[in-house]
Amino acid sequence: MADYLSFGEIMLRLKTPGTERFFQSPVFEATFGGGEANVAVALSNYGLSSGFISALPDNDIGTNALRELNRFGVDTTRVRRSGDRVGIYYLEAGANQRPSKVIYDRANSSISECAPGDFDWDHVLAGAKWLHITGITPALSQSAADLSLECVKAAQSLGVTVSCDFNFRGKLWKFGKSAPQIMAELVKYVDVGIANEEDCQKSLGVKVDVDVETGELDTAKYEALSAKMLELYPNMSTIAITLRESHSASRNGWSACLRDKSGFKLSRHYEITDIVDRVGGGDSFASALIYGLNAYEDRQQSLEFAVAASCLKHSILGDFNRVSVDEVEKLMSGDGSGRVQR
Repeated sequence: MADYLSFGEIMLRLKTPGTERFFQSPVFEATFGGGEANVAVALSNYGLSSGFISALPDNDIGTNALRELNRFGVDTTRVRRSGDRVGIYYLEAGANQRPSKVIYDRANSSISECAPGDFDWDHVLAGAKWLHITGITPALSQSAADLSLECVKAAQSLGVTVSCDFNFRGKLWKFGKSAPQIMAELVKYVDVGIANEEDCQKSLGVKVDVDVETGELDTAKYEALSAKMLELYPNMSTIAITLRESHSASRNGWSACLRDKSGFKLSRHYEITDIVDRVGGGDSFASALIYGLNAYEDRQQSLEFAVAASCLKHSILGDFNRVSVDEVEKLMSGDGSGRVQR
């Protein structure tokens, strides 16, 4: 049985070649991805026993999604075969001053049609050490939101540590509830919170004077935001916030901060140029933070591992972060030259 579980949706990812615009050529690159699946894959790559909880249709697309996860060593025995379709997202990669675009086609996907009672959580979570969830699955439908809440409540009652990436996806909240209406209750059952610059504000309605549109960061404001989050959610022991300076679609500054009972910590800053694929960057941070919190006694080292791993993800095509612990630790130690290894 897997120790580290992730609950959510794996999708078919259809991306234009290179940095082409939609239908610039009649081709899409077909792979699989999705926030929670990306976390499961990365945890397995780090040598942890990981599993994925979801629902997929019993057809060739659903089967191949499972095979892709299995190829990375992810346990998929907790995936329910139900419903009629796999969710899809279309990606047009940006470059320089042209931003990337994502179009979702996830309505009536298998997981969005699941509801409380569809999973036997005592069985699904048996023996688990950690459960990861995001703010994406609750945005799919009211039934998926109810199921997500049921999931984290069950995990807490069984003594399983719960992490949640608050991921705000404005294009998905279409079923009549706002993100804070759903997420504020769910986060009451979360031990480790993960967010980017805007997630605390838009997913939970927690506001401080932080401007996320200019590309400039004031870390003092994030120190205040992290303190406010732990004050509002006393069940949460740790909150980590990624700090992205978006100079263009091709060049970002990248760092993160973390607050726990020992205080506020700020990571090393990376200047990422010539970005290959930034989709999945937040998921790569979340998975590496989970690994770091369990592998290192020093929380600063845990944070540095997460930031270094997610920095490397920007150089890798596809949703999955295909890096090893050794590669991440080399970057942590200062080896970022990119020299050929012979």
